[in-house]
Amino acid sequence: MIAEAGLAALWLAAAMALLQLVGGLTLLRGGAGQLAPLVKPAAYMQGALCAFAFFALMWLFYVTDLSVLLVASNSHIDKPMIFKLAGTWGNHEGSMLLWVAVMSVSGAAIALLEKRIEAKTLYATLAVQGFIALGFFAFLLFASNPFERLVPAPLEGAGLNPLLQDVGLAFHPPTLYMGYVGLSIAFSFAVGALLTNQVGPAFARAMRPWVLAAWIFLTIGIAAGSYWAYYELGWGGWWFWDPVENASLMPWLAATALLHSVSVLATRNALRAWTIMLALVAFAMSMAGTFLVRSGILTSVHAFAVDPERGAFILALMLMYTSIAFVIFALRIGTVKQGEPFQLVSREGGIVANNIFLSVILAIVLIGTLYPLAAEAMGDKISVGPPYFNKATVPVMLLLMLALLIGPMLRWRRDALMRIKYWLIGGAAILLCGGLVAWRLAPGTGLFPLLGIALSLALAVAAWLPLRGRKLLRTPLPIFGMVIAHFGIAVSVFGMAAESGFSKETLTALAPGESAEISGWKVRLSDVKPVVGDNWVAVEGEMLANKNGNSFVMRPQSRHFFKPEMQTSEAALLTRWNGQLYAVIAQPDQEGDGRWQVRLWWKPFVTFIWFGGGLIALGGAISLFGRMFRRARKPAINKWEPA
Repeated sequence: MIAEAGLAALWLAAAMALLQLVGGLTLLRGGAGQLAPLVKPAAYMQGALCAFAFFALMWLFYVTDLSVLLVASNSHIDKPMIFKLAGTWGNHEGSMLLWVAVMSVSGAAIALLEKRIEAKTLYATLAVQGFIALGFFAFLLFASNPFERLVPAPLEGAGLNPLLQDVGLAFHPPTLYMGYVGLSIAFSFAVGALLTNQVGPAFARAMRPWVLAAWIFLTIGIAAGSYWAYYELGWGGWWFWDPVENASLMPWLAATALLHSVSVLATRNALRAWTIMLALVAFAMSMAGTFLVRSGILTSVHAFAVDPERGAFILALMLMYTSIAFVIFALRIGTVKQGEPFQLVSREGGIVANNIFLSVILAIVLIGTLYPLAAEAMGDKISVGPPYFNKATVPVMLLLMLALLIGPMLRWRRDALMRIKYWLIGGAAILLCGGLVAWRLAPGTGLFPLLGIALSLALAVAAWLPLRGRKLLRTPLPIFGMVIAHFGIAVSVFGMAAESGFSKETLTALAPGESAEISGWKVRLSDVKPVVGDNWVAVEGEMLANKNGNSFVMRPQSRHFFKPEMQTSEAALLTRWNGQLYAVIAQPDQEGDGRWQVRLWWKPFVTFIWFGGGLIALGGAISLFGRMFRRARKPAINKWEPA
């Protein structure tokens, strides 16, 4: 009965979304109407019903109800409990239900908490949110029913993809979905403001927390996914420009540009058209990512669906949402009043440069991701991989970092570069010295890693300069958040540049007692023994890593799962302050002489990538809480409600 109750809740939630849409539209047509007062209650009920449906599905996974097709296909009676629960969203239907649940609960939160914009704009926003939800409800109910029954029920279940049986599954997908849903709310705010001609600072202040929250979750999701792939897949890389990796990066790039733009509109009443356009583009990118992961056109550990019909459904939704939104944008943008003017050399000008560079990177990634798919659809097989993305994006990223170095130092409205000439000279000196030191330590390093290290060192200093001359105890939390986030970018870029420029790798075959050397480390294979887990067996290598008289034990594994059958590599990581030693053991050497294939990497400062990502998200969280605290102290500006 739990499955039937969950399905019934989805149908009722879809009805609430329809009521929310119709009620909002009647208000937009010129009067309060009889349905308009039901918009907020409909949003509340939709959120509650979707939350119930999702927790019902989680309960079915918890008890391993194999009479439900989704549970039987993605769980097993002997699977560890944490992976049973995480399996709720580790599949196509469950992940889409999570998406809809988060979106509906967020819509209810808007209806309950948002009191700082015109009520008509709020109701228009809720109507757009109901319109988006309707499409996803149709998708769940008619194409991807998560509560479909299976008769007869199997005895054990098929199990979950072993690559997904990791604690990373508990964090990576949900955080990404929350980011995607946050962008859907920004989209709804933007379209609602266009429909009511209320594009201004008040609308931006209402939308900004949702954009910031979405950006924080996307940052966490991408960083967690990168580290998950790094240690789980046993390939030693943290980013491969996989199309599904790009699917999460593209919304983050658009959200980063949107975050800067909406902040300028909220505080300085500028960049109105930029803000609306970026809100639409950011949601379009999140929909494009959803299409790539669930269309079946990609083969990837990330991809859930292999049914082209589902992909066509999502593609139709994406085209419908984005085309309608951009038509409204084209028709209504002429009615949007121009914001406050500013000079080219100003803080606003720096943010525009920042947005342009981010947009260029977004375009490069979008073309490189979609062009091979379009070419394949027309009969041509084209491969676009890391060489294209690295050569095309890295130069623009370096220009973006230069903008980050200078932009926060400029004043609002108008400024002159001569005012910050000493910082420009100092920054150039840091760049030169950092590049020379890196080149001296590693003469064969490429140009881009050297520039990345030099720029990251300069940005690490520049990030703290906005605090100069301030009384720290009176400095607003959003300023601290900006400083920490920009410093986190410097830390991440330093880790990326150091890892790409200085990494060392060796592939060898070792018998117990034999050793290999890499970057001053001597790694001896002490023993190889079998290990049994909850739902897998493994061959585990015991390695002794020694450097400068210090010894450490590493235990990489080669695991074999049974439900479903799959071989995976479990890397062993030894983390030091200046990098990581990464070890993987594979199959016995084919010559049958008792040796085992062993791959070793030394990755200098690679952990800085994720440490910096954590600082970026922390900076965003500090800024968000600071703005929420300030906002809670201010009274609502509009008490009007439809009769």
